[in-house]
Amino acid sequence: MLKHLIDYVHTINISTDVDVKYPQITDGIILKTEHISKIFDSQAGRVVALNDVSLKVQKGEFVSIMGPSGCGKSTLLNMIGALDRPTSGKVYINGLDIFSLGYSDLATIRNRLIGFVFQSYNLINRSNIQTNVKLPAIIAGMSESEANYRSMKILKALGIADKAKQRPVNLSGGQQQRVAIARCLVNNPAIILADEPTGNLDTKTGADIFDMLKILSKRFHRTIIMVTHNPDLAESTDRTIVMKDGRIEKETYN
Repeated sequence: MLKHLIDYVHTINISTDVDVKYPQITDGIILKTEHISKIFDSQAGRVVALNDVSLKVQKGEFVSIMGPSGCGKSTLLNMIGALDRPTSGKVYINGLDIFSLGYSDLATIRNRLIGFVFQSYNLINRSNIQTNVKLPAIIAGMSESEANYRSMKILKALGIADKAKQRPVNLSGGQQQRVAIARCLVNNPAIILADEPTGNLDTKTGADIFDMLKILSKRFHRTIIMVTHNPDLAESTDRTIVMKDGRIEKETYN
């Protein structure tokens, strides 16, 4: 399976150019956050999910984020991926303050440059598997025929092409995770944000997915930010960030 996954990325080379004009990186930093905080108001009171988080990520770097449940890991991914806005602070991609953009331009960057693998899959149950996978390609303006070709190619690489016409509810958790990974890769993104991408996979498949992420980082210079509870996987990434109570507690270069 790993060989087929890498063949897919090698042969499918969708451009990551976007219509938004922004400065090109000159110092190797593709992603940066400056003092971002996220505060929620709830019935229980004020909840500080992120508290003054600043970090820099190099192009092609593989970063893992660890910490106990509720420490802000997934909230940080949502800020980086422009799925939610910070209460304060800034997020930069390629030197551009992304939250200074209008909704349309921000959506373009999110669709073209960032791929997401969610812990809860976030698949559309009313649509079949192939439609779920090709949706980001259609949003990016790809033709129906090209989107169909790419979606079937990545589903085949992940060993679930025979499930293309089924609905997510009919698949196992591990199979749904593969669909989520296929959807993430269909546009060949420059930045991949993965929330526990191996958590629902068997040991061998999980190892293959992790090896694929490493090769995407090293050979294809994709930037990977992965939330994980697995210390062995974290130690195999370039850098491990440990979070606690909404803050970065420590960073370790592996």
